Amino acid sequence: MQKYSKRILSLSESATIAVASLARKLQAEGKDILSFSAGEPDFDTPQAIKDEAIRALNSGFTKYTAVSGIPELLEAISHKFKRDNNLDYSAKEIIVSNGAKQSLFNIFQALINEGDEVLIPTPYWVTYPELVVYSGGTPIFIPTTQEYSFKVRSIDFERAITSKTKAIVLTSPSNPTGTVYDKGDLEAIAKIAVEHNLWIISDEMYEKLIYEGDFVSIASLNDEILQRTITINGLSKAVAMTGWRMGYAACKDTTLIKLMDNLQSQCTSNINSITQKASIVALNGSVDVDINYMREAFKERRDLACNLISEIPGINVVKPQGAFYLFINIQNIRRYNGDSMQFCKDLLEKAGVALVPGSAFGMDGFVRMSFACDIEQIKAGFIRIAKFINEL
Repeated sequence: MQKYSKRILSLSESATIAVASLARKLQAEGKDILSFSAGEPDFDTPQAIKDEAIRALNSGFTKYTAVSGIPELLEAISHKFKRDNNLDYSAKEIIVSNGAKQSLFNIFQALINEGDEVLIPTPYWVTYPELVVYSGGTPIFIPTTQEYSFKVRSIDFERAITSKTKAIVLTSPSNPTGTVYDKGDLEAIAKIAVEHNLWIISDEMYEKLIYEGDFVSIASLNDEILQRTITINGLSKAVAMTGWRMGYAACKDTTLIKLMDNLQSQCTSNINSITQKASIVALNGSVDVDINYMREAFKERRDLACNLISEIPGINVVKPQGAFYLFINIQNIRRYNGDSMQFCKDLLEKAGVALVPGSAFGMDGFVRMSFACDIEQIKAGFIRIAKFINEL
């Protein structure tokens, strides 16, 4: 008899969390480390949200709630979808979970059977393929290129579809590239999903962090694609609530939502009650000024970082339209021959700068740098990176 579950042995540690943890460990040891690895805003949670949490705590709102969320929170999410995305989701079509990671876990566990294929564009967020495999499915990776701003083309999806294909994972804005799909891009992908009867799993976590153009939710295009889309969002990134653990999913298939609710009821039950009350304030427009302030600060940092990259020979980047990451091309640094892991190890050891290797996202030859940190750290980081590269 095997000692451990085959399923759990198939899971790997999150590479982004591993790098961030290593950077924190080195800092704790007194080493001078500038970390650009974590996907976490450096801003504090807006005061109005914290005040509501304190009110909830002081009023004794500390008991179990319905698994999928309190009615007031589900209503706030429903209103948010209508106001921001022109989507009509009722309370029974929404489930609140402990961050978008649990939302995704619930979705894949509820959807995927052994051997089902899920199409995932590369580079991808590290968690997607891990959860597909854990659920018994097979991730099918669809390569993208820097030439096309890391957008997957509809023809690339179509070529990869087989009789086993069940779903397409779509992330806009993207982690790690910051790519944003416009309405035309989404219409082409939606057409294929409808023609082949596929689910669209649309991760919209960075929706509020777009620097040019408007955000379009794929489910809003027409009723056919609405019926096939599971929309995922949360409050971690745009509202600086990473530690509060609040994510949510919405789908017109109420049976699927109920199955996710059943699963969540057996593993975590509801997310904590205090977060639920505070999340209503985060969703109802009360902190839009704070969100806009953070977005403008991220935009300023992005512009600065891209300008600094342009001054360093051997590396380049596609200016991201959204999120707070730079996916930096290191393929012209001959010593590494595109080996992003070795580059990151050497950069950390010799220059004290922590980045995440592109291999963690399924695309070697690139490294991810988060600009969710202050201007001075970005400037200091690029001084070190330039010195490191110039000395090679």
